[in-house]
Amino acid sequence: MMRADFRPADLPLDTDALLAGLRPWIECESPTFDPAAVNRMMDLAAAELAAAGAVVTRIFGPPGLGDCVRGDFPHPRRGEPGILVMSHLDTVHPVGTLKTLPFKREGSRCYGPGILDMKGGAYASLQAVVALAKAGVETPLPVSVLFTSDEEIGSPGTREIIMAEARKHRFILVPEPGRPGNGVVTGRYAIARFNLLAEGRPSHAGSQLKNGRSAISMMATQLLAIEAMTDDDCTFSVGVISGGQWVNCVPTSCCAEALSMAKRQEDLDRGVERMLALSAQNDDGTRFTVSRGVTRPVWEPNDATLKLFGLAREVAGELGWTLEHGSAGGGSDANFTGAEGIASLDGLGLLGAGYHTLEEHIEVESLAQRTRLMAGLLARLTA
Repeated sequence: MMRADFRPADLPLDTDALLAGLRPWIECESPTFDPAAVNRMMDLAAAELAAAGAVVTRIFGPPGLGDCVRGDFPHPRRGEPGILVMSHLDTVHPVGTLKTLPFKREGSRCYGPGILDMKGGAYASLQAVVALAKAGVETPLPVSVLFTSDEEIGSPGTREIIMAEARKHRFILVPEPGRPGNGVVTGRYAIARFNLLAEGRPSHAGSQLKNGRSAISMMATQLLAIEAMTDDDCTFSVGVISGGQWVNCVPTSCCAEALSMAKRQEDLDRGVERMLALSAQNDDGTRFTVSRGVTRPVWEPNDATLKLFGLAREVAGELGWTLEHGSAGGGSDANFTGAEGIASLDGLGLLGAGYHTLEEHIEVESLAQRTRLMAGLLARLTA
């Protein structure tokens, strides 16, 4: 059982040692669409889970995506509903990003691809478990860790895995980046992805230009219309586009991907209707098609989540700061667990800025700070 004299502030964490341990995670690049790279990261994480005493299970990923890894730590109550610490180890940064965004410390910051979103938080949460074991503190509930491989594209291949694991537990802790101001996340906006396809009519771009209908031009027109639909309740953006193959041919195909986000589910539902209504078959044989992709439901905090936050706030108070909370844009896998009503607390990861950019960094001080916050939660959560 938990030691009566345990205080998370007393955990002997060394920031330099934590950074040294984090470095291999950052230098093992793992973009979502490179399953071999993701699996190298999973190999590393699995080895560290095993070294920490966990029983490791490899969960093979769907075609085109990397594997997942689950670690179950020994506990007298193993088999009962406990705590699931849930992280993703895929990033948006392609292999080679280290050349322009190397792992480096500059003053109070440390840089690297995926260091904030969310390898830093994933690593810190594992170190919280390690620190508790070294301190001789047994958590009241069994703890499991789940590392997934495709969160950055909406978790299309792992959502069922996530929910199957989450339903076995009482509490879900997600170390995504912390909220600005040293807060955590107790809700997430709804997000929908869309696949767009413009189909034109071919012709020779030099001698018979007028006979063709450019799919790229069609897409460009629709792109501007889609982004113009953005308002205070629902946003629309196009982030991926590709089309054409030969510059001397009027392009007959152009594909794109769009994203819509809303604070309320009803606003997103209306946005989905507007997007799907753009599909059209034209008299000249051209066509524009919108199909719905991965959707993350809105997550609004229930009483169980707010109670979980209250405990986190107590721990943070003992560590010397006032913990705030709120809903956040940008999806996470807590959208799924929270929307199903499982007590979930997100944004427990590191502080920093610039994620998804070449300025991605953490605030070094937050590494030990957030490790202690996670450790305090793990040590105090009870059935």
